[in-house]
Amino acid sequence: MTARNTPRAYGWVARLFHWSVAALIFAAIGLGFYANNLPTGSEAELQAVFATFSWHKTVGVTVLALAVLRILWTMTQPKPRPLHPGRKLELFAAEMVHWALWIGMVIMPLTGWIIHSAAPGGFSRILWPIGQRLPFIPEDAELAKSIGHFHETGWWVLAGLIVLHVAGALKHALIDRDGTLARMAGPADRAPEPPQSHASPLSHLLPILAALAIWTGTALIPAEQAQEPLTTAAQPASGWAVQQGTLGIEVAQGGAPISGQFASWQAAIDYDPTAKTGHVAVSIDIASLTLGAVSDNAKGPDFLNAPAFPTAKFEGDIQPPASEGAPHIARGTLTIAGKTIPAELPFSLEINGSEAKAKGEMKVDRRDFGIGAGYADESTVGFPVTIRFDLTATQQ
Repeated sequence: MTARNTPRAYGWVARLFHWSVAALIFAAIGLGFYANNLPTGSEAELQAVFATFSWHKTVGVTVLALAVLRILWTMTQPKPRPLHPGRKLELFAAEMVHWALWIGMVIMPLTGWIIHSAAPGGFSRILWPIGQRLPFIPEDAELAKSIGHFHETGWWVLAGLIVLHVAGALKHALIDRDGTLARMAGPADRAPEPPQSHASPLSHLLPILAALAIWTGTALIPAEQAQEPLTTAAQPASGWAVQQGTLGIEVAQGGAPISGQFASWQAAIDYDPTAKTGHVAVSIDIASLTLGAVSDNAKGPDFLNAPAFPTAKFEGDIQPPASEGAPHIARGTLTIAGKTIPAELPFSLEINGSEAKAKGEMKVDRRDFGIGAGYADESTVGFPVTIRFDLTATQQ
């Protein structure tokens, strides 16, 4: 068997690419489903999730490399002539599915790598010594989320294309019995001799456009709309009303920092710019937390336990700065997962007329709230958790 394709059959190089990429795609899909359905109730189980996703990502980037090489090789090779040139619709469908599969072989692992690069802190490393992040991809949680929607939907599209491809092969083997499979799976000299045929350029262009339309349509499928932040809703009269802002957390997972945000929270603020004192009360919807790929686990019973304790609260008195240029401090209590502890929140404050901008952070120990009690060391989930806020408010 030659390395190059012939009018009758594919060469051994094309066959090697075909079967190796096929096996790896099945492995990547299987690993992804397996990882998403693993239990996460203990430290060992969560480590198993991390390890499985690492293999999923590693197989994915391997598929990406082989798919690019396969496409480059295919562009240099003649394609075996069709056995049934008169079946125009069948030829169109087969070529469309082939092109859609080739596009999927590139775009699916590439989007997975973009998610890995954009996710703040990342989680589950690619198992290779090369860099983890793609160049020119910013660390952006919203970008990771939007590409993640396409990636999750795209695997179903790719699986459907594989089903169509396999169905076509079975039709040739069981119904037509025309020897088509011998072109890719059997001895090349046993492949049937195809009739002479001449295809117009349009017959190749239309399947390519149809394949692109499949993936464009996948990208246009809207994601489930997220709940609007409560910070934009009407708030009780409190002296200052929050107009916009973010409230997030950062924790180490598997030794790497990962960041998340609460989409829904309220802050009631009283503050006297002259005395530089006041009071603040913050209410946080725990179910609105997004924390990368482990959002559901973070809100589950082993950690924040949103069903049992849907709201976290911070309430404190605002103290004036100890000296010029020093931060304000809000001293009070923080309640998470039903546990209340004393807490201090240092923050910077800039007031310009009736508008104020404030930002600050505090560190807490998850063990003080009984969070992650089954994770007794920091190899999987760190003890310190950083809580950050950044907001703009106007005086009422």
